[in-house]
Amino acid sequence: MTVAMILSEKGRHVVTSPPSRTMREVAQELMRHGIGALVIIDGAGEVVGIISERDLVSAIATFGAEALESPVERHMQSNPLTVHENDTVDSTMQTMTLERRRHLPVLRDGRLSGLVSIGDIVKYRIRVIEEEHRSMREYIAQA
Repeated sequence: MTVAMILSEKGRHVVTSPPSRTMREVAQELMRHGIGALVIIDGAGEVVGIISERDLVSAIATFGAEALESPVERHMQSNPLTVHENDTVDSTMQTMTLERRRHLPVLRDGRLSGLVSIGDIVKYRIRVIEEEHRSMREYIAQA
């Protein structure tokens, strides 16, 4: 299974933001959409960063409430790790685990084509395990 297959099931819509938006605006977008991260793109549509709930909390803990009025580019993860649509789910899961990332932008031909979360990966793994379990039970029942 590839990342592209996950995106085909969950959808490719990604909430993005320019780097000039304030952290307050980003926090409002996270809440409005019920998501944990925004991909930051520049005027040319290039991925330049990602900002997560964790980054927001860290900025407030470090700089206080003033952080909410600063631009997201000051607090985002610049040049974020990305995956490609043809990457396997297993390699993506390994990257997320080793690098301690909950969200990874997905690229196709160098352009943003989606976003995968650890929740997407877990959902996929559970489905695979359930399908294997069902197949094994059917095999045993026929034996």
